[in-house]
Amino acid sequence: MSTTPSNIPILPKLKKESIKTLIAKGLRVDGRKLDEYRKIIIEPNYIPKAEGSALVRIGETIVLVGIKMEVGQPFPDTPDEGVLMVNAEFVPFASPTFEPGPPDENAIELARVIDRSLREIKVIDLEKLAIVPGQKVWIVWVDIYVLNHAGNLLDASSLATMAALMTTKIPKVEVEENEIKIDKTMKEQPLPLNHRVVTVTVGKLDEYLLVDPTDEEELVLDAKLAISVSEDGRIAGMQKMGPGDFTLDEVNKAVELALKSAKSLHGILEEYVSKTS
Repeated sequence: MSTTPSNIPILPKLKKESIKTLIAKGLRVDGRKLDEYRKIIIEPNYIPKAEGSALVRIGETIVLVGIKMEVGQPFPDTPDEGVLMVNAEFVPFASPTFEPGPPDENAIELARVIDRSLREIKVIDLEKLAIVPGQKVWIVWVDIYVLNHAGNLLDASSLATMAALMTTKIPKVEVEENEIKIDKTMKEQPLPLNHRVVTVTVGKLDEYLLVDPTDEEELVLDAKLAISVSEDGRIAGMQKMGPGDFTLDEVNKAVELALKSAKSLHGILEEYVSKTS
């Protein structure tokens, strides 16, 4: 069950003006600089029975990602490749604005941005996930759960997804004649990955740009630009959100911010995941 944010919170005018005044001075309500992230904590292998998982905290924002692998049929146009499926769920207790219901456009957009960034630079080597080419392949299910919404859900979801994929182990599979046997108690082979990717969300307020906006900051922003970046500095995707716009110069500055922040995020990702390997 996913949720539909229908109750848009109203930020008190005094708080809104305080946020704007501080940003104009290059500061934030929580004391950060405009190009600074909140504290990031990554807990890989958070769900023991999943093929891969990770819990990520960015400040008070909490996202859990679980990876499930199943055997199924390939898509007709890619018969020799595995299948990637990304879903997002905003659980009701994560925010007063979330209500039970089908996935709304926010959950769908988040899942699509994550999915597109993974596919664009071929994070997963899907060709190595064919068990019987043209007949049976591994399906990689990426399930994203927003557990607490305190802003910047996309970056937290991206980090959690990547950490979960990096720790995913493929169940043992044997092919005997026309029969496929799977032993999920045996997980030894790591998921084949070509690259890593993270997403950096840049918010715009008037002429100012900032990264990692909180939920209150998101309520006063003109627009947001999410930029996905690979470990080798390639842009894997961009998604503009919100009613405002970005000039070409602002887009270039946002990309500069994203490339700088992405380098740091990749380092944090590697640091936490390496502790579990």
